[in-house]
Amino acid sequence: MEILSSNSDGDGDIRKISGMARKLKVMASVSNSLSFKHGLSLWCPQSPSLHRIRHSSAKNFQRRGFVVAYSSFANENREFVIVGGGNAAGYAARTFVEHGMADGRLCIVSKEAYAPYERPALTKGYLFPLDKKPARLPGFHTCVGSGGERQTPEWYKEKGIEMIYQDPVTSIDIEKQTLITNSGKLLKYGSLIVATGCTASRFPEKIGGYLPGVHYIRDVADADALISSLEKAKKVVVVGGGYIGMEVAAAAVGWKLDTTIIFPENHLLQRLFTPSLAQRYEQLYQQNGVKFVKGASIKNLEAGSDGRVAAVKLEDGSTIDADTIVIGIGAKPTVSPFERVGLNSSVGGIQVDGQFRTSMPGIFAIGDVAAFPLKMYDRTARVEHVDHARQSAQHCIKALLIGETIEIGNFDPKIATFWIDSGKLKGVLVESGSPEEFQLLPTLARSQPFVDKAKLQQASSVEEALEIARAALPVEAAV
Repeated sequence: MEILSSNSDGDGDIRKISGMARKLKVMASVSNSLSFKHGLSLWCPQSPSLHRIRHSSAKNFQRRGFVVAYSSFANENREFVIVGGGNAAGYAARTFVEHGMADGRLCIVSKEAYAPYERPALTKGYLFPLDKKPARLPGFHTCVGSGGERQTPEWYKEKGIEMIYQDPVTSIDIEKQTLITNSGKLLKYGSLIVATGCTASRFPEKIGGYLPGVHYIRDVADADALISSLEKAKKVVVVGGGYIGMEVAAAAVGWKLDTTIIFPENHLLQRLFTPSLAQRYEQLYQQNGVKFVKGASIKNLEAGSDGRVAAVKLEDGSTIDADTIVIGIGAKPTVSPFERVGLNSSVGGIQVDGQFRTSMPGIFAIGDVAAFPLKMYDRTARVEHVDHARQSAQHCIKALLIGETIEIGNFDPKIATFWIDSGKLKGVLVESGSPEEFQLLPTLARSQPFVDKAKLQQASSVEEALEIARAALPVEAAV
């Protein structure tokens, strides 16, 4: 879904930045996915195998049992609890529904006032003035970003999913499998999925990072506060030359404001853009009145006589006037109060295995907060990207609900995982397969034939294992 569209007015080109940046981000994800797709195929949305996957898992998993109040939640017991109300939670909810495991069994606990939504829309479409037809809820509720159904609050109610809004979890008792929310609500879970995402990185208070007029954007409330400032602003300074900075600056131009972008690098998106490509974007922005201050370090933000932010002071002693400042310098994983679950000290976030399981039985982590292994490269990654939020949620829930899996191959160059439940082949994941092998996968997924588990386990190659699965197909389904 393309949330933004360009207009025919004078600032139409600058609005294209948001859409172009979004496309470039996806392209970068695909081109960089060489280091991701083998460790977790589901991460790359362009992988041919994704459209044929039903499930994969590295090992068996038993859910922790307890007494469940199935339909009414008359007591504190919930079979499945998701903590966090972002994109990952929304896609996880959809996967629960697809597997018939949501109605009366799933609870989502969110600090926000809204049902899960496609967070990228906040900077790509939400911030523009009303005459530019900005994005608004319910228009970008999950899962419209991937072309799926719009999951409004009514959708969750219809599916029997309990939603707890504006009541974040403040503590967890792992031994008792209980959570306590800010309001004091006690929740007992059978399986817990942590989907708390990230929070925006902030300037320290001592250098003005919390002054009135200084904004960070991570949720609808942040975006609404920024819009209130933009309505009255004259001079806007955006700190950060990444996607957030570019998109916020595009919105500021839509408001016809004096706009300056400050960043320490030599050009925009230095980790992705070549100097020549960055120059093209910078020229487009400059043609629309945006000024750049490159290679600059900020000393502090200065307040005016009214206590609001009034200027940015740079390390070289110069100052730039501003009545509204937006900080877009990255984000950090929201791990509290789940530190005991197990953190990763190198990339941050909660450490999980290839199926997004933490070190604690029955507890998973998905989306931005999850630090997951890339087996082929023997390292751990944490990905802050909407596609990862979607795919990790789907992969995790399927791992939570499975029976048994068999893994064949070792990236030499192929690897395959077969999902078996009560003797039936429920799905297959294949990496680096041939077109003919990918063509076989949807047939296997639809037919779900009974397979000889022992034969599969003894297969010496992915090709042999797929032939065993093919041979198990009924005659009318064989390809």
